[in-house]
Amino acid sequence: MSTVPIPVQLAPPSGSPPSSSSSLWDRVSTWATENKAIVYTIAGTVVVITGAGIVYYLSDSRKNIKGASISDEKRKSKKERRKEKKAAEDGKSASPSIKDEEAGTAMPAPKAASVEAEDDLPQIDETTVDSFSQEDRKSYAAKLKAAGNKAYGSKDYNKAIELYGKAILCKPDPVYYSNRAACYNVLSDWDKVVEDTSAAIAMDAEYVKALNRRAHAYEHLGMYSEALLDYTASCIIDGFKNEQSAQSVERLLKKVAEKKGKAILEAKGRKLPSPTFVTNYLQSFRPQPPPAGLEESVQLDENTGLGQLQRGLIALDKKTGEGYEEAAKSFEKAIELNDLGQHEAFGLNMRATFRYLEGDTTQALEDLTKSVTLKPSLTQSLIKRASMHLEMSNREAAADDFEQATAQNKDDPDIFYHRAQLHFILGEFPEAAKDYQKSIDLDPAFIFSHIQLGVTQYKMGSVASSMATFRRTIKKFDKTPDVYNYYGELLLDQQKYQEAIEKFETAVDMEKQSKPMSMNVLPLINKALALFQWKQDFQEAESLCQKALIIDPECDIAVATMAQLLLQQGKVTDALKYFERAAELSRTEGEIVNALSYAEATRTQLEVSEKYPQLSQRLQQMGTAGPGMPMR
Repeated sequence: MSTVPIPVQLAPPSGSPPSSSSSLWDRVSTWATENKAIVYTIAGTVVVITGAGIVYYLSDSRKNIKGASISDEKRKSKKERRKEKKAAEDGKSASPSIKDEEAGTAMPAPKAASVEAEDDLPQIDETTVDSFSQEDRKSYAAKLKAAGNKAYGSKDYNKAIELYGKAILCKPDPVYYSNRAACYNVLSDWDKVVEDTSAAIAMDAEYVKALNRRAHAYEHLGMYSEALLDYTASCIIDGFKNEQSAQSVERLLKKVAEKKGKAILEAKGRKLPSPTFVTNYLQSFRPQPPPAGLEESVQLDENTGLGQLQRGLIALDKKTGEGYEEAAKSFEKAIELNDLGQHEAFGLNMRATFRYLEGDTTQALEDLTKSVTLKPSLTQSLIKRASMHLEMSNREAAADDFEQATAQNKDDPDIFYHRAQLHFILGEFPEAAKDYQKSIDLDPAFIFSHIQLGVTQYKMGSVASSMATFRRTIKKFDKTPDVYNYYGELLLDQQKYQEAIEKFETAVDMEKQSKPMSMNVLPLINKALALFQWKQDFQEAESLCQKALIIDPECDIAVATMAQLLLQQGKVTDALKYFERAAELSRTEGEIVNALSYAEATRTQLEVSEKYPQLSQRLQQMGTAGPGMPMR
């Protein structure tokens, strides 16, 4: 969990890590929610494409829709709606009864007198059907369908299948195929469901119930991408009125992403995130001198654990991707050599740090627990363990670690800074502000306590206090780029675009001057977002993101921002590539699933637009919004 200052635009979701990177991702992915539109989130969206651009529908926008999904169907009772809701949760919502099939309206139960007994009809099979007139075939088909409905209602599904099959011989009709698919659905013969619903859809490409039924079968067959496509098309055709179908899209997005995410995680192995991410994480702790005996001036044999530990610390100071990779290997080797003596707890702490950054939280926690056991006074191990517990939604364990750390050293300012982060994530802003202030009182030289206090005041609605805090911080740390970057975010949130851009440019210039080979690219990305939000300047925004990616090719935030910018311009194919790249760069399984959900939603847009081009025109007629929404 990266615990650098959290950008002001959005509070991180409960239970998620307070990281500069993750928070910027949240801001990129949810900026449009404030404008009743959405770029993309896993829950609550159906993603479609129109000729005018990309359109996103929120679940919230459908909450006021009442009644059934078909307008001329009678409104269901509360009991019926509860049953349907439960069925949807069980994944059975795609199996409507036969009475719902024709044009979506309720069919009255067939009267016994109106349906001839099968014995009263002539023998109907492939050898005899051609001998009947067109009019007779039509008549027989209707009677057979009615008889099939009656058999279905009596739960004689095999008989119903036979009757619908004869009706199809007389007169191929999408309703007959879909009705027979309903029988196969009850019998869990999913391949047959797919076969019959596909036949129905081939005859009527906008047959919603057949699409839903096929999607349901695909899901049971583990063909999640195909199910997602059908449910998405169904939502568009139905005007986003069917809550169950929309929920199915959300469920399938997650299933598709999880299935692919596991494969990616297994294949990628352990890998550090971008240098920007690593730097931001490391600088969330106050800089400390090397432990006695590990200073750079001390001559140590690199073939010893102490020598490797020293080498790792020296590599950290490079603040580059290569330096961090070298540090990670050195800390691993230092523990393996097993001759660290009094520095073993410190060595475990450092190995845990990089194991965590590589996404191996389980082993990182094991190392930190050993470190705490060996040296309880090493409060940084307790703080890092608390952060990891919080990332795993174990608030009680995190709070306990902070208590232990305070008991060891009540004057350690890092304890209060990181405990404030816990409060911030949980939305406990007054408590967060107190701990940030305590951290400042104990050590006023740590810039991020000041910055985060200003952010917290802003979140509490104390804009004047927040602005004053940032002005004081700029005066005190006028040569530090971070304060200009975060102050710019605060100004951007207030739509003071020109001032915000000036602050981002100042931060960029300072980064170039102070660390040209390892500059923090977040100010570049923030400037890109500001230019898009203010002037819809796609070209310059993309150029800035490309610069960020040249400096830090593995910066997930730059990749995500590029994807969103391309998506807003309707460049869906290009956006998909960036979303997939974001998944490759993700650190943990949850982050991979998150990024893949973006990619799968985008991929579905392409497939829907290719397979159902007529839907684009329909969406335009709905008066949907196109690109150009302000980015926040």
